[in-house]
Amino acid sequence: MFRVSRNPAIDTTAKLVVVAVAMFAFVFVIMVPLYNVLCDALGINGKTSGQAYTAVQAGVDESREITIQFVATNNEGMPWEFGPEDRIMKVHPGASNTTIFHARNPLPKAMVAQAIPSVSPSRAAEYFHKTECFCFNQQPLDGETSAEMPLQFIIDRDLPRDIRTITLSYTLFDVTAMAGDAVAAR
Repeated sequence: MFRVSRNPAIDTTAKLVVVAVAMFAFVFVIMVPLYNVLCDALGINGKTSGQAYTAVQAGVDESREITIQFVATNNEGMPWEFGPEDRIMKVHPGASNTTIFHARNPLPKAMVAQAIPSVSPSRAAEYFHKTECFCFNQQPLDGETSAEMPLQFIIDRDLPRDIRTITLSYTLFDVTAMAGDAVAAR
């Protein structure tokens, strides 16, 4: 039925190709979705929902004040200037809050960025609800221009009482190569 090759070099090459394809499939087809499911189920890694939160009328808890810290970093190779207007805000659970992040593309060419959020402590992520966020979409920016990027959020009234400080950090990535059509249209 199957013929076995008598050339050990061909056999070894074939085995290596099969192993490489299997490893690629395992990492990109199985591990990424598995990682996302585990993070969602366990509430780890400070991942926040990639969708806008719809607020419901629940009232503001003025007996509590939560400190929100904003941190902005650029991924390696991202030349934009990127940061929050306010580094720290004091908010009440249940209240709607707004702040602005600023971005500036110092290069003479158009670029597209994507901000990835993370919340610390990670167990606070499920209580940090973004109603509007620049992180929901890629952000195109012409060369040598600036933009204000709004963030609206609500801290859930059910936030555990022992959490008094939440850090929301964004890492900005250059996704120009992946968003070729958006840059070409500018």
